Amino acid sequence: MTARTTTRAKALDCAFSLLARESLLHISVPDSLTFLHGQTTCDTRDVGSLRAVPGVYCTPKGRTVADFLLVAMGEEQFALRMRRDIVATAATVLGKYIVFSKAELAPADEAWQVAACWGSDAASVLAGIFDSVPQGRYACAAGAHYRLIQMDEAGTQFECYLHRDSDLATQLARACHVGEPGDWEAAQIAAGIARIEASTVEEFIPQMLNYDLTGFISFTKGCYTGQEVVARLHYRGKPKRRSYAGTVAAGTAPAPGTPLFTSGADQSVGNIVNACSDGHGIIRVLACATADGATAGLHLADSEGPEITLAELPYPLVDPDAD
Repeated sequence: MTARTTTRAKALDCAFSLLARESLLHISVPDSLTFLHGQTTCDTRDVGSLRAVPGVYCTPKGRTVADFLLVAMGEEQFALRMRRDIVATAATVLGKYIVFSKAELAPADEAWQVAACWGSDAASVLAGIFDSVPQGRYACAAGAHYRLIQMDEAGTQFECYLHRDSDLATQLARACHVGEPGDWEAAQIAAGIARIEASTVEEFIPQMLNYDLTGFISFTKGCYTGQEVVARLHYRGKPKRRSYAGTVAAGTAPAPGTPLFTSGADQSVGNIVNACSDGHGIIRVLACATADGATAGLHLADSEGPEITLAELPYPLVDPDAD
């Protein structure tokens, strides 16, 4: 790429960043999808070379151990993209059941880097580097050294899995603005996409994190670990807590799991799910709380703590398929 071309590319609305907090848990032949179908909330029959699928792994009591994006990495080889700090836990828990299968787990394969590319010109920039670009949410494009996944409906957000033997990360860094991981995480928070982190493993049932509203749960696939609890809440009740996006005037991003209170109350009404500081120094949060608590106003850490200003989510907090 010439210096002139690079200068023109820099004017585009496209940012690129490596995501050091993300990693891939690899699972290989021959029974990978069969195993995952019986253990997780997603329908693995929907996964293929052209499509990724989000999902959740729960305990038998319906508590969320890990969220993931399931991606085909090759012939009968797959990966679960998740937070790096929960990969070992997820591998250990899944490993208790995989001994009865012919699948194999290989956590933290450092041959691959997880990155993101976003902006209104992201698709056109990717098209100039890769053989093809996915079109449609969770659509995939694949090559020998890369996987691209479109993460939104508009085609402005892409996850990129890049092999370290290639120079693709360098090419993207040259073609795009240098982005901050916090900006990518802020966009996911604004989209209401919850992520499990080490301090919140087994703290939430999936509906508390809106996973039933964001496509992480199939209610038609059949049995999986924790299915009884998740399905009962879906068909016979409603979650006491939901997740809300917002901002908070705090010096630093609060830790996941930080309790939330309403003004003057001494009993917690929820917890922080995810938080980050975006490129403008604004603290973005995803907060799991009771509806009454969200209406009354949520405060961080104690009843007199900084107040969270809630923002509108891109989806309604009502399951249209539930009774």
